Order: sequence, then structure tokens, then C-alpha cells
Amino acid sequence: MDQTPILNIQNLRVAFKSNTGLNEVLHGISYDLFSNEILGIVGESGSGKSVASLAIMGLLPPKKSVVSAGEILFKNENLLHYSQKELEALRGQKIGMIFQEPMSALNPSMSCGAQVEELLFQHTSLSKKEVKDKVIQLFNEVKIPTPHETFKKYPHEISGGQQQRVMIAMAIACKPDILIADEPTTALDVTVQKDIIALLKTLQKECKMSVIFISHDLALVSEIADRILVMYQGSIIESGPTKSIFKTPKEDYTKALIGARPTLKSRLKQLPTISDFLSNTISKSVISKNTRAKKHKEIYSQAPLLEVINLEKIYFSNPSFFGTKTAFKAVDTVSFKVYAGETMGLVGESGCGKSTLGKAILQLDKATAGTLNYKGKDITNLHKKELRALRKEIQIIFQDPYASLNPRLTVGEAIMEPMKVHRLFSSDKERKTKTLEILEKVGLDPSHFDRYPHEFSGGQRQRIGIARTIAVEPKLIICDESVSALDISVQAQVLNLLNVLKEDYGFTYIFISHDLAVVKFMSDQLMVMNKGKIEELGEADAIYDNPQKAYTKALIDAIPKGL
Repeated sequence: MDQTPILNIQNLRVAFKSNTGLNEVLHGISYDLFSNEILGIVGESGSGKSVASLAIMGLLPPKKSVVSAGEILFKNENLLHYSQKELEALRGQKIGMIFQEPMSALNPSMSCGAQVEELLFQHTSLSKKEVKDKVIQLFNEVKIPTPHETFKKYPHEISGGQQQRVMIAMAIACKPDILIADEPTTALDVTVQKDIIALLKTLQKECKMSVIFISHDLALVSEIADRILVMYQGSIIESGPTKSIFKTPKEDYTKALIGARPTLKSRLKQLPTISDFLSNTISKSVISKNTRAKKHKEIYSQAPLLEVINLEKIYFSNPSFFGTKTAFKAVDTVSFKVYAGETMGLVGESGCGKSTLGKAILQLDKATAGTLNYKGKDITNLHKKELRALRKEIQIIFQDPYASLNPRLTVGEAIMEPMKVHRLFSSDKERKTKTLEILEKVGLDPSHFDRYPHEFSGGQRQRIGIARTIAVEPKLIICDESVSALDISVQAQVLNLLNVLKEDYGFTYIFISHDLAVVKFMSDQLMVMNKGKIEELGEADAIYDNPQKAYTKALIDAIPKGL
């Protein structure tokens, strides 16, 4: 790593305009990015890490933001003095950027190849044939398995991991001096995430680029970065070499980012949260093997609450020109049992069939074949009235609480709505009393009753989603990726909350996630799915300690462990 700064940020202050005036979100941050280094910037939503990178690219919204002080020096030139035309010439050619959500950043109406071609036409004088050859070469460099086919495909026709690779190909097309990767692996499976990290490391070494790698996951950043900056509420609170930040963090907030993530080594009763670290009230009590075995003996000595027998879900593609349909088995002859009071963890990569299985159990998307027994009764082909009654018993907590809440209903109305549907309580007054009690139970304030979903943070919205689910006091709750979009510390709070509610209300969970560390913390039993089939099923700790299948081992090995 060359100790010459290629980028120098000095006392950068950024504010956003609001009805009440200016709201400062970056409070005079300063740092250097050296030639040929990977700098990790870590912090939670709202810490200012993405705002700082957008400021470097000149992509902050001009009418809503103000850079009130500071300098952004790229090779000793202040980018804040660049015209729009100069910034456009710089973007892609000298500084490339990989965005968090490739599906939003890629143009849905253009093929993947055409989008990379466009960038090369803009910044190079290559001929049409040379540009196409260059794109195919780039797709090979970023290890897209079928470069010629992907060239012609549209973004929606390829997987999330491949979309991210197309984004990386665009970002490195002109061999920029600096590559900014803003949460490039957040929504990806652990195995795909591992591949993308390895790819970025290789590209950085080959092209001798300087990389800014932004994430909320400190363990992940420690696997790629030479140095780390930790951001909190618009300020840099700690910085240093990766090893010292991870092994001997000075700030309580940094310790919290490391400690709030579930560990594979021990089974904590409760995950520590940021407020626990800041107030120095961390509980280190663990669940012993004996306690766990005793609890399992109790759970598995009863009849199953839910029995899934040879369940199949087949999807058919649209007929081709010759009228032939292709069948795809999303769930392929799956059988398992769920017992009252347990958490059944369900893991696997995107497309393995885990969410389809959850929807089939809920009968939101009916199974093609097989049997579902709930409390000993066959629920596979219920009438409309019976199905409505079952909805009270089996509920779901969705991945995106904002999409599942009606923006026109206040939080109170949203929680009371399912109570009305299932005719719980005799009046709205009683329902309101119950709703206020539930709000308190999920860690929200009674004053939130009259507020709307858009007024809350992601973590608070997830609590509202949980409150709405538990309002009808179901027996079985399917948690479908319900913490995957949350920051590490908020995730810890929500996982702790789910475990408390499970004890208080006697819930049973099917906990679906692609994050194996989270699933281990939550689960009694673990079910691993691959290509619609059950790959492995058994006691969670036993599978993590000694996976029997190569697929399960690969998933566990891909979990970011930190240093």
C-alpha cells in the first residue's frame, strides 16, 4: 500500500434542507484514502457513511443538500469546485461506484451488455466491435458464468449475485483510480457474498485501485479492508488498522458493532445491544447444553403442532411459441414436523424454495401436492371460512415491514385491523386498550398509536409489523427474512424481542433466513434447503458443529467470522 493519499477529505460538513431549516448529517469528517488500499467504512443507517460517498461522486441532491464546509481533494484537486460536466467526466472513468441495490441502479429497459457499453462509449474512443469485446472481457473478469448470454439478458432475468457482478463490471470498465462499494453485498446470500468479496479483492490487486468499502457489518469489512473508519451519527469516532479495530476496539460503539452480532461459538440467552454496551450492562449468561437438552425433551415428547408431508410446489413457465410449458419444482417432496414451543430454523440460498414453502404452509400460494396437518387436522383443502379461521392461528412477519403496512392507516389502526377481522374483543375501546398494551410489549411508546408508518425507522417498523402479527395471538408464526434488512444492533433488539414474546405468549416459530449466524441463535432445530429439497435436518447446534452435507458446510464456512 502506497502512503500517498489519492483522496483527502477535510472537515466535510453536509446538511439536508427540511421545513425547520438545515439538518446537519456530517459533522466535519476528515480522512485519507491511500493509493492501492482498501478502506472500510462501518456504521449503521443514518451514520452518514453513504452521504460521504455520494458527496465524493457529486451525487447529493442539489436542491435538498448543502455542503457547508470542507474539501474533497482527489489528486490535490477539490471536487467541490468541479462543474457538473467535469463531474460527469470523472464518474466511471476516474471514480467508479457499486451501489447497494443493483436492481434499482440498473436500467430495467436495457440489456446488461448495453448498459456497460453505454459507459464505454461515453468515456472511450473504442469502436462498436471493440466495445462489445471489452464488455464480454469484463463479464469474464467479474466471473459471470455465461458472459455472451448475460450480455443479451435484462437485469430481471439474472440472479441478485449476477446483477451485482454486472454493476461491478460497469464500475471497473474504465479502470478507475478509486472504486466506492456502498453495501455491495447486503441483500446477498452468504456464499454469493463471499464470492463478491473475493472478486473485489482480486480486482483491486490486479488493477491497483483504491477501494472504499462501506458496510454496517464490521465482521464482513474485516475480511477485506486494510484500515477501518467507524462512523456514528455523522462523525468518525474511531479509525485504525483492521486488526487493531477488531481485536482492541477503544469505543463502546465499536465494541457493540462486534458484540451485537450472534456468534457461532456460544449460545447467549440474549444478544447485547448498543445501549447495553453504552450503559455497560451486558448480560453474558449462556444457555447450557443440559438446559437446552431438557427443554428439547419437553418439546419433542408431545404431538407435532404442524406436520408437512411430501409437499410439492410446481410453477409452470409461459407457453413457448410451440405451446410447450416448462415445469419448475420450487418445493420438491418436503416432509418435516414442527412442535409447539420450538423455533424451526430454515436456511438456504435464494431460490432454494424456503419462502415458497412458508407461503404454501400459510396457503397464500397453495401447494401442488402433499398434505399439511395442523393440530392433527388436515388443512390442505380448507373452505374459505375455515381458511380465515386458520389465518388467526398461523401468521407471518414479513421481510419488509414498510411494504406490508398500509401507509394510510395509523399504527394503532393497523394493529387493530386484524383484531376486527377475527372479531376479537367486543368494542374498539377494548381493542385500543389491547393495542396500547402490545405497543409497550414490543418496545414502542403509547404515543405511537396515532402516528403513520413513514414516521418510523426500519427497526421501529419491524416492531410494528410484529405487534400486528401478535395482535391476534397466533400459535405459529412464520418469520420470513424478518431481520435481514436491519442494522446489526437493531437486529439484536428484534431477535431478543422475538425470543421474549415466544416465552411470554408460547409462540412457535418457523424462522426463515439466509443469515446462518442469526438462525443458529434462534433455532432449536435446523432445516437446510437446496434446490427445493431438504438437504439436512436436525438439532441446530449439532448441524453447525458437525455438518453432514458439503452444501451445509459451504454455507457455514461462508459466514463472516471476523479476525
